[in-house]
Amino acid sequence: MMNLRHPLILASNSPRRNQLLLDLGVDFNVFTKHIEEDYPADLQADEVATFLSEKKNLAYHDELRDRLIITSDTTVILDDRLLEKAADRSEAVDMLNQLSGRSHKVTTGVSIGINGTVKSFDDTTVVHFRKLEKSEIDYYVDTYQPYDKAGAYGIQEWIGQVGITSIEGSYFNVMGLPVHKVYEALKQFQI
Repeated sequence: MMNLRHPLILASNSPRRNQLLLDLGVDFNVFTKHIEEDYPADLQADEVATFLSEKKNLAYHDELRDRLIITSDTTVILDDRLLEKAADRSEAVDMLNQLSGRSHKVTTGVSIGINGTVKSFDDTTVVHFRKLEKSEIDYYVDTYQPYDKAGAYGIQEWIGQVGITSIEGSYFNVMGLPVHKVYEALKQFQI
């Protein structure tokens, strides 16, 4: 169990990030609000996750003084293009067809801040999908409705179990939080 000098806030609605932080053995509370996830059009695809995690983090500092705030954002990058959250079934099917039989990158940006000071870092994992059948994509989208996930899939769900042949990097990063790096970053705030 990690004892921190300041109360820790996870500023995310993600049940996956919540569970990963719980599994890390850290006491925290969840506090969220809506923050627009827009970014400059000229930003490189692999910089978007960190930019958004910093933007989110700074949006909480006035309300959460003297609290340690963790924010993050996960992006799926295929051919230097972002595959964001699918708006509907058709978009989710299209994204999975694009990922099928190919490799892509998943980057998670994490920001840890207190009282206006923010430290950010990211982690990237390469994910390899086998060629997916139309029936597999349809089943996954209809059963799991992955509209809250970048790239329209969750590695921990059925499609990840049957479709991903290998990864290069952290599995937990693809879930939405590079726990190994978060742990190292939080160590500096221990009692």
